[in-house]
Amino acid sequence: MYATERRELIEQALAADSRVAVSELAERLGVTTETVRRDLAVLEDAGVLRRVHGGAVLTHRGSLAETDLRERAGRQSAAKRAIAVRALDALAHGFTGSLFLDAGTTTAALAESLPARIAGSRVEVVTHAVAIAAALSTADGLALSVVGGRVRGVTGAAVGARTVEAVEALRPDVAFVGANALSASFGASTPDPDEADVKSAIVRSARRVVLLADASKFGDESLQRFARLDEIDVLVTDEHPDPALADALEAADVEVWVA
Repeated sequence: MYATERRELIEQALAADSRVAVSELAERLGVTTETVRRDLAVLEDAGVLRRVHGGAVLTHRGSLAETDLRERAGRQSAAKRAIAVRALDALAHGFTGSLFLDAGTTTAALAESLPARIAGSRVEVVTHAVAIAAALSTADGLALSVVGGRVRGVTGAAVGARTVEAVEALRPDVAFVGANALSASFGASTPDPDEADVKSAIVRSARRVVLLADASKFGDESLQRFARLDEIDVLVTDEHPDPALADALEAADVEVWVA
């Protein structure tokens, strides 16, 4: 097989899975790992990918990669809705108590389904997400509190020292939290340090932490970690994690719910 053919196959694998592993490519292509690394170096120079430990990812999946809220809302919307509905199983029928809803498109999907799930119950919802607050502002059957601060346009979330301080003063029964990335060794992470500070405060304050993350986040690591795996109680996702992540989640005593 010619080098150009190998690199085309590598690009196809990246397009399908958003990441590739050197060892898997070597076996698939019938070449040495050194050859694969040379191919990855050429493709990285061409701007096709970014090399990471053990393989490569698409260039837009670097540690600072972050897409606009409106753009993310249209991605994998069916998976996000399924995850949101499954995550609501964290609330027992007749649940009475307090919830914190983190910013994000999957938590926004959860907010859409929440009023029907808690109908007839007494529930207090707290959020720092502008879009979620707007969506729940006219919902019947729940009390809504909004944590303020400087709003990031990219995510529509309030951030900053005042936001963190307000979250730290809370003790919600359940927090539904989103993430940009989730890996076995690094935990849950997000690109922006201010967002990470708020997410960390949410995780620390909640009695139970439910992380909502579709499988496209698996294996990635954004710049700022906001939670170790052992700080998460439940992961709700749309596909079973790969063996390495599954083993790490089990070791950390994290329940995995697949929608």
